[in-house]
Amino acid sequence: MNMQSIMAQAQKMQREITSKKEAINKMLFVGESELVNVTVNGKKEVTKVEIKNEIDASDKEMLEDMILLATNKAISLVDKEVEKQLGQYSSALNGLM
Repeated sequence: MNMQSIMAQAQKMQREITSKKEAINKMLFVGESELVNVTVNGKKEVTKVEIKNEIDASDKEMLEDMILLATNKAISLVDKEVEKQLGQYSSALNGLM
């Protein structure tokens, strides 16, 4: 393989990665717990927190735990989507992703 061919393949791969990452960034992922839904975008930014039911003030600590669980689930969904979309490139890039 000549150097031009290698460079062309690398540039093509870079364009594909950029395109897929931009698509993921626009996606929304909803993490759910018993009382709370948390929505994050592909950049792992929380965009919405929804409390499903009325909560007593005495249940504040439980609600905080539910928000934490839902947020972590939503972020986990982002990570899974990134792996699904870009995992094929990780071996070619020797773990640089």
